[in-house]
Amino acid sequence: MSKTEIYPLTDFETAVDAAAAALKRGKIVAFPTETVYGLGASIADESAVLKIYAAKGRVPEKPLSILLSSAEDMEKIAAEVPENAKKLANEFWPGPMTIILKKKAEISDKITAGKDTVGLRVPAHPAALEIVRRAGPLACPSANKSDSREPKSAEDVFSDLNGKIDLLIDGGETKIQKPSTIVDLTVTPPKILRKGGLEIAEIRKIIGDVSE
Repeated sequence: MSKTEIYPLTDFETAVDAAAAALKRGKIVAFPTETVYGLGASIADESAVLKIYAAKGRVPEKPLSILLSSAEDMEKIAAEVPENAKKLANEFWPGPMTIILKKKAEISDKITAGKDTVGLRVPAHPAALEIVRRAGPLACPSANKSDSREPKSAEDVFSDLNGKIDLLIDGGETKIQKPSTIVDLTVTPPKILRKGGLEIAEIRKIIGDVSE
């Protein structure tokens, strides 16, 4: 792959349009979310998903989460959407919370590392949200090498992944600068798998008992 193309978000429409078009062509694109920069690939393109693993040096046993453009899109990905998922999505999406649910059979095992569960999130950053709206649901881990710190700026992404990804959308530094909080709703009681941008106390206010 040649040098990564960079589009500044100062020209929002051009940057978002370029990102969505590239993703639809099977490219991988880094862009800001409200938490950290993400590295997206269309969930409809297994070869693109595999490019994420290659670019990051990520082990295939580690699953990728999926970004959605709305809470209603959970129905497209999850085998079932329990009431607690609807409550949390209604309260905290778009926002820094990833929900683990059982996946539909047609969702590629390459995304979920062979697991029957999948992490879902609706990002709050306007560029990320618009890119997903235009390109469809995206497999999207953080945009960094697997042994590097979470990318909080386009510079972080560029230093790690230049030449390994197709496009980088430069939106400056991210707002929250920590990853999303992950809550697993496939177990009882629900379990926090990762602390992040949403406080656990806020989750408990909505669905009650949550283990850590």
